[in-house]
Amino acid sequence: MAVLRFPDENRTIENETAIRAELADAGIDYERWSLDRVPPDSSADLVLDAYRAEIDEMKRRGGYVTADVIDVNPETPNLDAMLARFDKEHTHSEDEVRFILAGRGIFFLHLGGKVYSVEVGPGDMLRVPRGTTHWFTLCEDRRIRAIRWFQQTEGWTPHYTGSGVDHGYQPLCFGPAYLGPRVETAIRA
Repeated sequence: MAVLRFPDENRTIENETAIRAELADAGIDYERWSLDRVPPDSSADLVLDAYRAEIDEMKRRGGYVTADVIDVNPETPNLDAMLARFDKEHTHSEDEVRFILAGRGIFFLHLGGKVYSVEVGPGDMLRVPRGTTHWFTLCEDRRIRAIRWFQQTEGWTPHYTGSGVDHGYQPLCFGPAYLGPRVETAIRA
């Protein structure tokens, strides 16, 4: 389940209902979906077939025209270059929608002068509306598998803000094997 943090306030929310409400107030959609449809290593086609009803409902709700499955792991060619495209504050001219199937990452959202970090993992669905300033990075395992939706068939392009806000936040994620107390996902540099 997601963890919502406000690094500048040293505040963390781990309750699903509270996360959903807090993000909704900021215009961000958050939902939890079941992961019991297909084994985690299923082909992209099997995943898309298994989640067809949800995919079609999201298309109807958001005007999305296509969906796919992205699978990123440490062996992905040019992974660092790919990640560098998204770890700086940017916006998109369309929504960024992800349903996480495996792995974990952090969406940093910069809204109303406040920075939120949303650590997403398997079962989390997040919709970041077009024009929302944000950036994204993977957690320590450098792995994410997700269904993505697009409003244009060519996908979206990041439009960098150049604000430098992203330089002030260091991502820190801890995997499920971490047994100590939860710590901030992002610390203020």
